[in-house]
Amino acid sequence: MKIYVLVKQVPDTETSIKVSGAGIAEAGIKWIVSPFDENALEEALRLKEKTGGTITAVSLGPDRVVDALRTAYALGADSAIHIKDDSYNVLDVSYAATALGKFLEAEKPDIVMTGHNAIDSQSSMVPAMIAEIMGCTLITSALQVSAEGGKITARKEIEGGSAKIESATPVVITATKSLNDPRYPSLKGIMASKKKQVEVKPVDSLGVTAAKVEVASLEPPPPRPPGRILAGDSPEAKAKDLVKALREEAKVI
Repeated sequence: MKIYVLVKQVPDTETSIKVSGAGIAEAGIKWIVSPFDENALEEALRLKEKTGGTITAVSLGPDRVVDALRTAYALGADSAIHIKDDSYNVLDVSYAATALGKFLEAEKPDIVMTGHNAIDSQSSMVPAMIAEIMGCTLITSALQVSAEGGKITARKEIEGGSAKIESATPVVITATKSLNDPRYPSLKGIMASKKKQVEVKPVDSLGVTAAKVEVASLEPPPPRPPGRILAGDSPEAKAKDLVKALREEAKVI
């Protein structure tokens, strides 16, 4: 079974993000694997342990994404492919999906695993677009996954409960935090990952013609206005002032 895992590199959630022109200032930023992609990689490793096969980690972006691929190597991936694109724009989900989809379509994997959401773009659109390009089944927000005899069985989240889904391969599956608890890389795995080869595939070689989104400007949200203490000698008076402020100033009632 050929399992491909999409590994996206994102800023650490504890990193202080600063705007620089039409992007973020990357100096001093710690880059990590997007947390839900960690769940996807863990599930791929569990499937391999149960059914055999190979795991290929794939990442799209500039040279720095190789660090994310080496993390995948350290955890147990068999191979890693860097789709190199120095102009990669995290907000252009159509372009990203087209590049990844064209690549995966040619590779013909049985399973494509990825996080249900990336913590930087928060779009949740790329997996669905990839499944459309590949012409295969999409299973989102998986809670359980098993594979047997070329058939994938998964349980996914739905409103008010869960649903059991069965599908032939190929299939794109998105992972949630509830799917598993990702393992930590061993010291031996980390050391070995530094020596392993990462195959580089220029994005131009995929024949991608999707138009790219150009970010005109980027700015942080405005600062939250300071709190306000309502005057009044009694709870009734304060309530009256609150209702007046909500009606005349906030205009919410």
